[in-house]
Amino acid sequence: MTENWLIDNYKRISENINIAAEKAGNEVTFLAATKTVPPEIINNAIDLGLRYIGENRVQEFLSKNDKINPAAHRHFIGHLQTNKVKDIVGKAELIHSVDSVHLAKEISKKSKNLNIVTNILLEVNIGKEESKSGIAEEEVYKKLEEIIKFDGINVKGLMTIPPICSEKAEIRKYFSKMYKLFIEIKNNKLYNSNMVYLSMGMSGDYIEAIEEGANIVRIGTALFGKRNY
Repeated sequence: MTENWLIDNYKRISENINIAAEKAGNEVTFLAATKTVPPEIINNAIDLGLRYIGENRVQEFLSKNDKINPAAHRHFIGHLQTNKVKDIVGKAELIHSVDSVHLAKEISKKSKNLNIVTNILLEVNIGKEESKSGIAEEEVYKKLEEIIKFDGINVKGLMTIPPICSEKAEIRKYFSKMYKLFIEIKNNKLYNSNMVYLSMGMSGDYIEAIEEGANIVRIGTALFGKRNY
């Protein structure tokens, strides 16, 4: 039986997303960040209508994969080391966190070995934080020009985790900057056929992210709570 708290959370978040998406004139994917969440709870959310899930850790992705309802689309949203690429390629529909040419090259190599194309997002360190991975804003075009030459991968958009901000207006500036970069690349004739996803916004700021242009939001705590079950 699905817990009432999960039903309430799912309904509330879905309604918030729909309202913000309508305001922004955009279609938005509700992706549940499922780190540490047991498969049975994830499956309960899928029964409610959830269709996209994202894991942060490779080992957890693999351990849960066969236990989760196949109706859900599986994304990988955490930091990915090159030695773990072989475990994710062919299993994740979209990798959100490609933060270097080196990583993209390894994904390309493993994808070609499997004769598949892997969809990826480039992770942008929009706040220039030393503690976070991601491509610097001013380096995105240069790195993208290298990465799009690799076979076996398809760059579908951008992802970011902005700095923690005390004011909503402050975090909107980072989201707005990301959206501007996304649109510039999307409208560039070299990339416009592939750039479709802008993944930004989490439990505390997904409404602002949608209003500033996100079309994928990654929500964990607001849906599943603080993992006290």
